[in-house]
Amino acid sequence: MTSYDVIGIGNAIVDVISASSDMFLDQMGIEKGIMQLIERDRAEVLYAAMQNRVETPGGSVANTIAGLGGLGLHTAFIGKVKDDALGRFYAQGMQEAGTAFPNPPMAAAKDPTSRSMIFVSPDGERSMNTYLGAGADLGRDDVPTDIFAGSKLLFLEGYLFDKDDGKTAFSAASQSMHAAGGKSGISLSDPFCVERHRADFQKLITEEMDFVLGNEAEWMSLYQTETLEDALSKASDVCETIVCTREGSPVLLRRGAEAVEAQVTPITPVDATGAGDQFATGFLFGMAKGLPLLTCGQMGVIAAAEVIGHVGPRPQTDLATLFSKADLL
Repeated sequence: MTSYDVIGIGNAIVDVISASSDMFLDQMGIEKGIMQLIERDRAEVLYAAMQNRVETPGGSVANTIAGLGGLGLHTAFIGKVKDDALGRFYAQGMQEAGTAFPNPPMAAAKDPTSRSMIFVSPDGERSMNTYLGAGADLGRDDVPTDIFAGSKLLFLEGYLFDKDDGKTAFSAASQSMHAAGGKSGISLSDPFCVERHRADFQKLITEEMDFVLGNEAEWMSLYQTETLEDALSKASDVCETIVCTREGSPVLLRRGAEAVEAQVTPITPVDATGAGDQFATGFLFGMAKGLPLLTCGQMGVIAAAEVIGHVGPRPQTDLATLFSKADLL
């Protein structure tokens, strides 16, 4: 049986990306720069309004796992899709990219395959409108327990906390990973997601997580502190490794008593879609290779910089080459 370097669990979403003006966002009632959950009818309206659509298998953690697969790691992604056109497209796309997708499309899924309409503004900011669909119904029974044997890292997507089934799936998966001798971690995903499920996030991090990735807004929302330092101190008290990305500022990383900063070079993004996802790619690649904490952070910064330089949430340049040029490999 295959053992995996990294296993991801998240919402299996088909990303639908289109350029748009700020005026278009206003006309369509789209709030710029955040992820909004929408219903099926709204999803169909927005999909029809998109021009020059680019479709790709996506979802936050799925993008991370795809990046890791591109770096040569053995990866698997656990997600739920319906046996419809988009679901079959999704499963085939993940497998063609070299990532195992152990859950086949399900004819019995009650909702269509999840999709996210992503509108990219001229300044590179992305506004996501996500119909959760079948992917959000992933639960404990959808997590194959035998997949964790011999595996190293489990990475969870905070967005799945929007339904109780996702919470039970995460807990079961984390326990299975720890039983197999690996480590479990999560992306906080979005400050509004954190706000909706603050107590559950805190409980999961305290009891189950070995590492957590989030940005400044997400950490401060999680602990409702006046300063970032207070939030990160609270997190460090209960979790082994924490990471805080800050737009245009050094990434803060802590592991026990160790505290380091990964420097960034601010650039104007072409498309900010996937920046956090690919930061996680670089960071987890370093973790899976047993590299120093600072090196993990530097790899994350490089991967994020690559993906915001073009349209789409996944790398187009070989990340290993970029890491080597920076003397990180």
